[in-house]
Amino acid sequence: MPSKASIISSLVWKFMERMGIQGTQFVVSIILARLLAPEDFGLIALVMAVIAIANVFVQSGLGTALIQKKDADDTDFSSVFYASLALAGVVYAIIFFAAPFIADFYEKPALVTIIRILTLTLFVGVFNSIQYAFVARNMMFKKFFFRSIGSMIPSSIIGITMAFTGFGVWALVAQQLSNSILAVAIMWVVVPWRPKLLFSLERLSKLFSFGWKLLLSSILDTVYSQLQSFIIGKMFSPASLAFYDRGSHFPYIIINNVNNSIQAVMLPSLSAYQDDRPQIKKMMRRAIVTSSFLIIPMMAGLGAMAEPVVQILLGDKWLPCVPFVQIFCFIYAFYPIHTSNLSAINAMGRSDIFLKLEIIKKAYGLTILIASILYFRSPIGIAYGAALCTVIASFVNAFPNNKLLNYGYLEQIKDILPSALLACVMAIAIIALGCLHLNIFLTIVLQIVLGSVIYLGLAKILHFESLDYLLKTVADFRRKHGK
Repeated sequence: MPSKASIISSLVWKFMERMGIQGTQFVVSIILARLLAPEDFGLIALVMAVIAIANVFVQSGLGTALIQKKDADDTDFSSVFYASLALAGVVYAIIFFAAPFIADFYEKPALVTIIRILTLTLFVGVFNSIQYAFVARNMMFKKFFFRSIGSMIPSSIIGITMAFTGFGVWALVAQQLSNSILAVAIMWVVVPWRPKLLFSLERLSKLFSFGWKLLLSSILDTVYSQLQSFIIGKMFSPASLAFYDRGSHFPYIIINNVNNSIQAVMLPSLSAYQDDRPQIKKMMRRAIVTSSFLIIPMMAGLGAMAEPVVQILLGDKWLPCVPFVQIFCFIYAFYPIHTSNLSAINAMGRSDIFLKLEIIKKAYGLTILIASILYFRSPIGIAYGAALCTVIASFVNAFPNNKLLNYGYLEQIKDILPSALLACVMAIAIIALGCLHLNIFLTIVLQIVLGSVIYLGLAKILHFESLDYLLKTVADFRRKHGK
């Protein structure tokens, strides 16, 4: 079983990896947003929606099954690899021939070639999913740090150079494709796993008995989440989709750093203790409290200063994405509850419950989506519908753990409430400062400083345990690694 020190070390390295990749991506996205038109980003968003759904079928939930299985060996890994590779070939062929019909549906002929080229990442994704499972099982998250930085920087240079030289949307295509290929190439060098000439249909069947529920869950979740992009792209315009997509992208960069780092480490860590329910509850509670302490103020702060941030970073042509930024900040603030509850359920091997939750969420989610379209008939209405869905989902995701771990929704809300209240106080102060109508650059600097001082200062004065825990964790990590 992983020790506390190895879990914390893995978490820190994963967080550093996400910070590095998202920080670079953030800067690059700003540069590209100023060089390219919103329509270019809208086209890529449509293509990536198609690829996201295809990736679910290719990976089939088997990567998670490899992480969760106690005694996974070379036969398991190789069997999943070859099966996924064959499935990638089938899915790619389907999308290749379907590309003209997709382009006709959106009345965008340029989509045909873009779809056929970017969908090649399905084959790269097969390698990446198996490499990820191997790294996660062995808590080798330091490897991801070097992989992400090593792939993101060259691919960003390629994308920016092509944008400068007038390649338009193809700059985004080249960036995506080169990043995927470089990431796998680097992991091939630094991770010892290699596919072997081993294949067992029996092993694959056992893994799929766990993974198929996750596959169906992922299909429901991904199709539902990408359905919004399909609808906006069809009913409105690629530019409208770009504003919606960019609005979710800004807060997602932040949430991805913290939440995904915790999620990546939680599943293998909790899986090691899958028979010890009290220990799972203890670790899950720590994850919810700590991630909420970090995520909620970030979302509150970004939402409060969304307009000047967008104006400075992206320019006036992107101002229509401001309300989307604010709505998605609210949505992502709930992610600590989602992530911790679902990771605990998967770690205990209850993919059946996971699937039931997804069916329930998508049933009411689809109803709300249809109602939002009919009532609002606007992208902003669809975003409001998504916000309502995430509030309901926070209760749905927490419900099973009331029985499994004796850790119910009200207790979870009680654990995150101090951070939420403190974040609201901070947001009010930031908004009030913005009303002074100072120079926009000075306003943002003062808002960041004031928000940080209020949140961290009050957390220190009120003796927030999460702050003390984080400071001690960082100190222990620095001491261990001699920094």
